[in-house]
Amino acid sequence: MKFTYPAILHQQEDGRWLASLPDLEGCEVVGDTLDEAVDEANEAMYRWIEAEMAEDDAVLPPVSDAADLQLQVSDEVRNICINFRFTDGWDE
Repeated sequence: MKFTYPAILHQQEDGRWLASLPDLEGCEVVGDTLDEAVDEANEAMYRWIEAEMAEDDAVLPPVSDAADLQLQVSDEVRNICINFRFTDGWDE
């Protein structure tokens, strides 16, 4: 199954990039470059969804519309997309 959530990318004062996925509580990562931050966000999102799906009462949050996100002037928004394969009783 494919999941897509928006990530807010913000360049910090030290030049590194903070990527946060506001729909996935606590899902934030930092990368030395923009591309690295996107890659790290992809991996963090996969781990977040994997942990949530392991719960008996798994509920994924709705996806925010990019227009509704609170952004700073220099922020970028990228949609992060993962393919998650269900096993052990889950149907795709």
